[in-house]
Amino acid sequence: MVRSSRSARRLVVNDETFLWSVGHDHDVEEGTYRNCREILTIRRHRARGRLLIVFQEGTGRLVPDGFLPSGAVGTAQGGWLNLHKPGTVRALLDEAVSGGWHPDTPSTEQLDGWDLFDAVATRRGAGPPELPLS
Repeated sequence: MVRSSRSARRLVVNDETFLWSVGHDHDVEEGTYRNCREILTIRRHRARGRLLIVFQEGTGRLVPDGFLPSGAVGTAQGGWLNLHKPGTVRALLDEAVSGGWHPDTPSTEQLDGWDLFDAVATRRGAGPPELPLS
Protein backbone atom coordinates (compact mmCIF):
# COMPACT_ATOMS: atom_id res chain seq x y z
CA MET A 1 0.00 0.00 0.00
CA VAL A 2 1.35 3.43 -0.92
CA ARG A 3 1.49 5.95 1.89
CA SER A 4 -0.01 9.42 1.43
CA SER A 5 2.81 11.93 1.43
CA ARG A 6 0.48 14.57 2.85
CA SER A 7 -0.43 12.76 6.04
CA ALA A 8 1.72 13.13 9.13
CA ARG A 9 3.91 10.26 10.26
CA ARG A 10 4.54 9.27 13.88
CA LEU A 11 7.92 9.33 15.57
CA VAL A 12 8.19 8.05 19.14
CA VAL A 13 11.10 9.45 21.16
CA ASN A 14 11.34 7.97 24.65
CA ASP A 15 7.74 8.33 25.90
CA GLU A 16 6.81 11.24 23.60
CA THR A 17 5.05 11.03 20.26
CA PHE A 18 5.82 13.53 17.51
CA LEU A 19 4.09 13.98 14.17
CA TRP A 20 6.09 14.96 11.11
CA SER A 21 5.74 15.52 7.38
CA VAL A 22 7.84 16.68 4.45
CA GLY A 23 6.68 19.26 1.95
CA HIS A 24 8.00 21.31 -0.94
CA ASP A 25 7.36 24.96 -1.65
CA HIS A 26 8.55 27.49 -4.22
CA ASP A 27 7.70 30.80 -5.81
CA VAL A 28 6.46 31.03 -9.39
CA GLU A 29 7.70 34.02 -11.38
CA GLU A 30 6.82 34.34 -15.06
CA GLY A 31 6.10 30.62 -15.33
CA THR A 32 9.40 29.63 -13.72
CA TYR A 33 9.83 28.01 -10.32
CA ARG A 34 12.18 29.94 -8.05
CA ASN A 35 13.30 29.72 -4.44
CA CYS A 36 12.61 25.99 -4.08
CA ARG A 37 12.63 24.73 -0.52
CA GLU A 38 12.00 21.45 1.28
CA ILE A 39 10.19 21.86 4.58
CA LEU A 40 10.20 19.34 7.40
CA THR A 41 7.36 20.01 9.84
CA ILE A 42 7.54 18.48 13.33
CA ARG A 43 5.19 18.86 16.27
CA ARG A 44 4.56 17.06 19.50
CA HIS A 45 1.34 15.05 19.37
CA ARG A 46 -1.56 17.12 20.77
CA ALA A 47 0.57 20.27 20.99
CA ARG A 48 -0.31 23.49 19.18
CA GLY A 49 3.19 24.63 18.33
CA ARG A 50 5.26 23.24 15.53
CA LEU A 51 8.74 23.42 14.12
CA LEU A 52 9.48 24.11 10.46
CA ILE A 53 12.98 23.09 9.37
CA VAL A 54 13.48 24.77 6.01
CA PHE A 55 16.10 23.81 3.43
CA GLN A 56 16.21 26.69 0.93
CA GLU A 57 18.01 26.23 -2.39
CA GLY A 58 21.12 28.33 -2.86
CA THR A 59 24.69 28.24 -4.06
CA GLY A 60 26.10 24.82 -3.20
CA ARG A 61 22.78 23.79 -1.60
CA LEU A 62 20.62 21.29 -3.45
CA VAL A 63 16.92 20.61 -2.96
CA PRO A 64 14.35 18.81 -5.15
CA ASP A 65 13.77 20.81 -8.30
CA GLY A 66 12.31 18.24 -10.66
CA PHE A 67 15.52 16.21 -10.92
CA LEU A 68 16.11 15.15 -7.31
CA PRO A 69 13.66 12.89 -5.45
CA SER A 70 11.35 14.33 -2.82
CA GLY A 71 13.04 14.85 0.53
CA ALA A 72 16.61 14.80 -0.83
CA VAL A 73 18.68 17.74 0.39
CA GLY A 74 22.42 18.01 -0.08
CA THR A 75 25.47 20.09 -0.66
CA ALA A 76 27.79 20.45 -3.61
CA GLN A 77 30.49 18.90 -1.39
CA GLY A 78 28.58 15.60 -1.46
CA GLY A 79 26.68 15.36 1.84
CA TRP A 80 23.05 14.25 1.53
CA LEU A 81 20.05 13.74 3.78
CA ASN A 82 16.74 12.03 3.03
CA LEU A 83 14.03 13.90 4.94
CA HIS A 84 11.65 10.94 4.49
CA LYS A 85 13.80 8.72 6.75
CA PRO A 86 12.68 8.58 10.40
CA GLY A 87 16.32 8.45 11.54
CA THR A 88 17.04 11.72 9.74
CA VAL A 89 13.95 13.32 11.29
CA ARG A 90 15.02 12.11 14.74
CA ALA A 91 18.53 13.52 14.25
CA LEU A 92 17.13 16.89 13.11
CA LEU A 93 14.71 16.93 16.06
CA ASP A 94 17.56 16.18 18.48
CA GLU A 95 19.66 19.00 17.01
CA ALA A 96 16.74 21.45 17.19
CA VAL A 97 16.01 20.58 20.82
CA SER A 98 19.68 20.82 21.79
CA GLY A 99 19.71 24.22 20.04
CA GLY A 100 16.86 25.50 22.21
CA TRP A 101 13.58 24.52 20.52
CA HIS A 102 10.91 23.54 23.05
CA PRO A 103 8.20 21.18 21.74
CA ASP A 104 5.66 22.69 24.16
CA THR A 105 5.98 26.21 22.74
CA PRO A 106 2.49 27.13 21.45
CA SER A 107 3.78 29.03 18.39
CA THR A 108 5.37 28.01 15.11
CA GLU A 109 9.13 28.32 14.98
CA GLN A 110 11.22 28.16 11.83
CA LEU A 111 14.82 27.02 11.66
CA ASP A 112 17.27 27.11 8.77
CA GLY A 113 17.90 23.44 8.03
CA TRP A 114 21.35 24.21 6.68
CA ASP A 115 22.42 25.31 10.18
CA LEU A 116 21.68 21.74 11.35
CA PHE A 117 22.84 19.94 8.20
CA ASP A 118 26.52 19.28 8.94
CA ALA A 119 25.90 17.82 12.40
CA VAL A 120 23.07 15.61 11.16
CA ALA A 121 24.88 14.54 7.97
CA THR A 122 27.91 13.53 10.04
CA ARG A 123 25.74 11.60 12.50
CA ARG A 124 23.82 9.87 9.69
CA GLY A 125 26.83 9.10 7.44
CA ALA A 126 25.04 10.93 4.63
CA GLY A 127 25.71 9.56 1.14
CA PRO A 128 24.25 10.44 -2.26
CA PRO A 129 20.46 10.27 -2.75
CA GLU A 130 18.88 7.26 -4.36
CA LEU A 131 17.68 8.42 -7.75
CA PRO A 132 14.83 6.59 -9.49
CA LEU A 133 15.99 4.58 -12.48
CA SER A 134 13.94 4.71 -15.64
